[in-house]
Amino acid sequence: MQYSSELIRTMRQALEAVMASVPPDQSVFGLKAVVAECILKAAAHGQTSYDGLVTSASDQVQAIISMLN
Repeated sequence: MQYSSELIRTMRQALEAVMASVPPDQSVFGLKAVVAECILKAAAHGQTSYDGLVTSASDQVQAIISMLN
């Protein structure tokens, strides 16, 4: 799937925002990659707003951390 440069920028900003909200003691190896994948999946399903992408990924962070531990 091809994304516009604007959407790619929005996805990067969303990724950085989600990662900034993760406490350092919960940041596990591979977390950023899996969060990025969540954001890509959300975009592929039509979510293109910054807030929507952040929410989509943030809602899954704790599950991802548990999975990676």
